[in-house]
Amino acid sequence: MFIGIDHGTTAIRFASATGGFKMSRSDARDFVIDDLTRLCPVEEIEGIALCYSMGDNFTAITDIQKLKNRGVITREGAGEHVGGGTRVYDMIAASGIPAVAIPGIHRGSDTDPRFKVYSHQTSPEKIGIAYAVSKDLGETFVVSDTSSNTVTLLIRESRIIGGFDACIFAPGTRHGALDVDAIRRVDEGIESANEAFMHAGVTDNLPEDLHLPTIALFAAMECASLLLLAPEAKVALAGSCAPAIAGEVRQLLCRDVATYDEWSASRGLSMIAEDIADGRREILGIPVDV
Repeated sequence: MFIGIDHGTTAIRFASATGGFKMSRSDARDFVIDDLTRLCPVEEIEGIALCYSMGDNFTAITDIQKLKNRGVITREGAGEHVGGGTRVYDMIAASGIPAVAIPGIHRGSDTDPRFKVYSHQTSPEKIGIAYAVSKDLGETFVVSDTSSNTVTLLIRESRIIGGFDACIFAPGTRHGALDVDAIRRVDEGIESANEAFMHAGVTDNLPEDLHLPTIALFAAMECASLLLLAPEAKVALAGSCAPAIAGEVRQLLCRDVATYDEWSASRGLSMIAEDIADGRREILGIPVDV
């Protein structure tokens, strides 16, 4: 059996082709390998694909034993640092189970160079989402993951062309781009840039009745922007907000939208692990180093 592990914003999700479970990031600080028996006996696990943080220090899908510093430049930066993801990564690395880590998409990645005006385009779990979507929608599509943050990618002819990361464009429930007020608060020393990022989503800035309509609008805007580079692309939504906003996004884009739930990343990662074990050496344009 093959397992995918999604290091998400609020939880770590573990999935196989047949099941899944999740742990809060704080609970994951006590993770042990035997927790995977909720999916299957440990001795039956043939391979794992996992994510860790931003994945910004490597560009190929890589054997976990080959990575330094868990594949990140630094743990400092955008996002909340709890320790659960570190514990899961280290336990998997020490387990002896064949495992690969998925990189994020950043300036070192082989994408359209125009997107590299920004240092980071997506964290690695979105690669799992895109791979799961590719099994259904084919070689060319746009996928927007809408949850605590909103991140949107374009895949054209089975290759990641580029995307918008959480701190660039569309807000999620918790995170978003830093606007003028946020920049002022940072400059005045009221909060750090990371703290401002953590409070830039719709929850802290709009009344509740506008939360989902706003996420829908901005997700549709990101999708529409990427459709400029591939007008024929199909569109997908993923993440915890996807089922609630799909209807409005369809209306805004005037096209059908496929919908995936919060498990799409971990399931897609399990598919990556299985396909690599079967000999695949490229995933959505990302080379495999095992």
